[in-house]
Amino acid sequence: MNETKATSKMHVELATFFVGDALCGMDILNIQEINKLMDMTKVPQAPSYVIGILNLRGQIVTIIDLGRKLGLGSTEATSSSRNIIVNSPGEHVGLLVTQLSDVVSAEMDKVERAPANMGGIQGEFFSGVYKTEDKLIGILDINKVLRLEDQGH
Repeated sequence: MNETKATSKMHVELATFFVGDALCGMDILNIQEINKLMDMTKVPQAPSYVIGILNLRGQIVTIIDLGRKLGLGSTEATSSSRNIIVNSPGEHVGLLVTQLSDVVSAEMDKVERAPANMGGIQGEFFSGVYKTEDKLIGILDINKVLRLEDQGH
């Protein structure tokens, strides 16, 4: 890595995952850990996308069904589904996803604006889309997903 700052492009490592059939990604630095703990406790009167809480080494983590949150329907807990625990100020939040995919090194200058409606997904939750040779990755704006959390959407 002898590149000088003048010639290096801004790269971000995107952790990619499926929510239903939609391929999404987020900056890997936003992720605290990924696990497959499914032993959750239901939360009475929580919004429909909050599927429960779990105890992760003494910390309470709220688990959100990312499919429901994005308007794609419920995510079924299977052997390939995972909780992506994200770094969020003040609380720990896990996003239940259908399955993990690859880590993609994305050049940020090639990220395009997200369309208002991306294949049925609410475009407001995405900061952009990144095209690889054979895939279109919706880049999740984790702050928007969690901010709407506070407003009870």
